[in-house]
Amino acid sequence: MNDIRKLAGQTVIYGFGTVVPRFLNYALLTPFYTYIFGREQYGVVTEIYAWMVLALVILTYGMETTYFRFAGKKAPAEKVYGTAIISLFTTSLLFILAASLFIKPISGSLGYGEHPEYIRMFAWIVAIDAFSAIPFAWLRNNNKPVTFSILKIINVAVTMVTVFFFLKAAPELVGKGSTWILRIYNPEFQVGYVFVANLAGSAFTLVCLLPFMLKIRPVFDRKLLGKMLAYSWPLLIGGMAGSLNEVLDKILLRRLIGGAEGLATVGLYGAGFKVGVLMSLFIQMYRFAAEPFFFERAGNSNAKETYAVTMKYFVITALILFLGINLYIEALQIIIGPVFRESLIVVPIVSMGYLLLGIFINQSIWYKVDDKTIYGAWITIIGAVVTVTVNLVFVPVYGYIAAAWGHVACYLSMVLVSYFVGQKIYPVKYETVKIILYIALAVGLLVVSGLLAGENDIVNIVIDTVLIMIFFAAAEIKDQFFTLMFKRG
Repeated sequence: MNDIRKLAGQTVIYGFGTVVPRFLNYALLTPFYTYIFGREQYGVVTEIYAWMVLALVILTYGMETTYFRFAGKKAPAEKVYGTAIISLFTTSLLFILAASLFIKPISGSLGYGEHPEYIRMFAWIVAIDAFSAIPFAWLRNNNKPVTFSILKIINVAVTMVTVFFFLKAAPELVGKGSTWILRIYNPEFQVGYVFVANLAGSAFTLVCLLPFMLKIRPVFDRKLLGKMLAYSWPLLIGGMAGSLNEVLDKILLRRLIGGAEGLATVGLYGAGFKVGVLMSLFIQMYRFAAEPFFFERAGNSNAKETYAVTMKYFVITALILFLGINLYIEALQIIIGPVFRESLIVVPIVSMGYLLLGIFINQSIWYKVDDKTIYGAWITIIGAVVTVTVNLVFVPVYGYIAAAWGHVACYLSMVLVSYFVGQKIYPVKYETVKIILYIALAVGLLVVSGLLAGENDIVNIVIDTVLIMIFFAAAEIKDQFFTLMFKRG
């Protein structure tokens, strides 16, 4: 249990670097964007950030996980760090050069031929973030979660200040007759300032990382890089497939529906998805803490027992969050503007998809610690195939609601394949029956909430609070019962 407490403590600390910045994004930037932008404009933001996710996975090519696996275990930590950071610097620089040389055909093929500046900023943001990945991984690997969190918060703070200046303060100054502001502000640029702000945040964070980067003299080892790439390329394939699972729906929606309506649908769906993605905040902060935690304990005699216990408590915690998001959706709807709120129907679906993703992240340790990352790639590719199939077949008929269900279908397929294959290669005695019962109970309580919902908001809140307390009580009773039976056995 000491291991679990340590993981929980680090998860909370990393939460300040992942959840707090993203919460500020949701609590401030998402409402801000969805209140000032129309559906089509917000569709631009949603789609370009979807492309960013894919590009960032390609430019980091699994080096974060590879760094954790190699540092101090398969090679000296400093040499691993130097090799990784020089490699990422080289590929990031080449990416910027390529984007600059071919900016017109690239922006045209993405549907932004009239705004190549969006794609130019996109390239710089992705390149800087990719290069920064290893310094951030170094902070995680050297147990500096506080520094990690502070730098992540600084990134979002700079972004927010820049956004509010150009999209709030500057227009007000122009309205009051100030002309000097027009030297740095273009009223017609609008959506472009979202990317200007992101670039400012990424660049400032890179500057803040420099003192940590300069502490270690980078040593490049070509042979070591070959070994690292051999380990990381399946992670790249798996990461690419995983990113497709995450963002492909936003990219396909525009093209399957077509025209301005397609971009507006992307904006509508993207806004509702943002609320559901609140679930991913917990998943992400958990992953940041869990990955090095799992690797550290891989050689312990009780490692598998630790993994099983971790899975159980992860599911319980995630389901509490799942219920909190969906039972109190009336309060959370203020996150997005009124013209986007019809898309809140996707929130339960999206949040369940992220719960399944979290389960898969817990399971994935079997192929990572055993250096069988190719399995992870194949499993994630299966998920990507499911995602593509669901979107291509059902989106033209059912619209963005089918895109949301695509996430559930994708991650469920990955969980099932990972479980059955993993149990043959690296068996872990997960408390599967209990986990399924927990999920069924949470979904059942959500259905009951919908059946009992009335027009009185206070009564609804009381009912939903009772339902979530029922889950607390049931989870505790079941744990006590199963523990007692185990001890008697």
